[in-house]
Amino acid sequence: MRKLKLMTQLSIDGFISDVHERTDWMVWNWGPDWTWDRELKNDFNTLHASVDCILLSRKMAEEGFIAHWTGVAKNSEPQYDFARKITASHKVVFTKTLSGSIWENASLATGNLQEEIHHLKNQNGQDLIAYGGASFVSSLINARVIDEYHLLINPTVVGKGMAIFQEVGSPLNLKLVRAKTYSSGMALLVYQSQNG
Repeated sequence: MRKLKLMTQLSIDGFISDVHERTDWMVWNWGPDWTWDRELKNDFNTLHASVDCILLSRKMAEEGFIAHWTGVAKNSEPQYDFARKITASHKVVFTKTLSGSIWENASLATGNLQEEIHHLKNQNGQDLIAYGGASFVSSLINARVIDEYHLLINPTVVGKGMAIFQEVGSPLNLKLVRAKTYSSGMALLVYQSQNG
């Protein structure tokens, strides 16, 4: 069975964005200058090499995730190997409002979240990876469908903001399988779900 991996950046105090949904405090937030150190870039590319399906919220898709990485992939800059992987991978956009996909190589998931993801996990292929804002990520966490949490911690305390774990209704048992620090100031924590 394929695994669902969550990849997200957080502040030290656990926020995905500040209260105004800004993320300019991140060491790198998808801008043109990839300011992560070489080792973190390599690890990030390795993670993306293990997946062939990307799960997105409707909001993230509509705000330009797919179009952005398609454009980056066309620039053929070697440091953005993952952009070509994102473009080539099938995207599944979770939505309750759209009736058809407007993006190339993307389909919609409009049914029950757990059932849709269970169906995707049982298909042949590489693993799945999820990206999204606080609401979508929280929904995945609360549905207990994430198998691996790849949490990139930025060297910043935000104070207040949007959290992904604040609405967890019962204990979420995780096993730390990897912890690594990087010269850019980032730290990576990888956890496996222990909730069966």
